[in-house]
Amino acid sequence: MQVVDVTPRVWDRILSVREGMACACCGRFSPGERAALDLYGPVARRDLGAVTLAQIGQSLDGRVATASGDARDVSGPEGLAHLHRLRALVDGVVIGVRTALHDQPRLTVRLCSGANPARIVIDPRGRLPDDALVLAADGARRIVVTGTDRPRAPGIEILRLPAPDGRLDPVQILEGLRGMGLGSLLIEGGGLTITGFLEAGLLDRLQVSVAPLIIGAGPQGLTSLSPVNRLKDALRPEMRVFGMGTDIVFDCALGDRASRAALPLHDAALLAQVTAAN
Repeated sequence: MQVVDVTPRVWDRILSVREGMACACCGRFSPGERAALDLYGPVARRDLGAVTLAQIGQSLDGRVATASGDARDVSGPEGLAHLHRLRALVDGVVIGVRTALHDQPRLTVRLCSGANPARIVIDPRGRLPDDALVLAADGARRIVVTGTDRPRAPGIEILRLPAPDGRLDPVQILEGLRGMGLGSLLIEGGGLTITGFLEAGLLDRLQVSVAPLIIGAGPQGLTSLSPVNRLKDALRPEMRVFGMGTDIVFDCALGDRASRAALPLHDAALLAQVTAAN
C-alpha cells in the first residue's frame, strides 16, 4: 500500500498535468509525493481522452451514512480532502436529485487549490428548486439534466433527454454532457446514480475510500446492483491501494483506457506494448 502525501509542490504538479503543462512521471519526489502522483495523475491526464470516475466514501461495513441520513463524518479529514482534489481535477461533478435535495451539497473546491467544476444534477421529473445550494450562482456552470419542459432561472443550463418511464439513460446523459464540452466527469452520488453508470459500463475508474468505523445500518455506496450467481462472473477490476490519513482508498481501473492512464507518460515502449495487446 502506498501512503499518499499531497504536498503543495506535488499538488501544483498535478494541476499542471491537468492543464497539459507537465507529466506525472518525471522529477524527484518523496515516496509519499510519488504516491500522490500515482493516485491523481491518471485522473488529471487529458492525453488519453475523457475520463468518467466515480468516488464512494464509506464505512468498513459499506455504509455511506447512518439510517437517519447523517453522512458528514464518514470519511476522515484526508478522505474529505481527497474528494475535493478530485473535484478540482474534473470538468464536472454529477449527482442525482435525491442527493441534491437531501444533502444540499455545494460541490465546490474548498479544501485544496483548483477551480470549481461544473455542477450537474440528474433530475428526471424536475423536482430540484432553483434556489438549491448546488444551483447557486458562483461563476461555475450549473446544469440540470431532465426529462421535463420545466424552465429554469437564467444562467442554469438544461440538458433535456427522453425519460419515458421517469428515468434517464446514463448513456444519453454522458453523450449529452460530452456534447456540452464536459470531458472528465466525477459521479459523486448517490448510490443509484453511481450504480447506473457502473452497470452501463460507463465508468473508467471507481475509487472507494473506506473509513475505520462501523455504522450498522444505512444507505450503501452501490445500490441495487445486479447480482451474479457465480463468483467467477464477478467484476474484478485492476486495483491499487493507497493510504489517505485514516482512510484506505481502493483505486479501481474498469477499462483499458484507465489502465493505460496509470502508465508513465514517457515510457513510450511500455505504453505501445500495452496498447498493442488491447
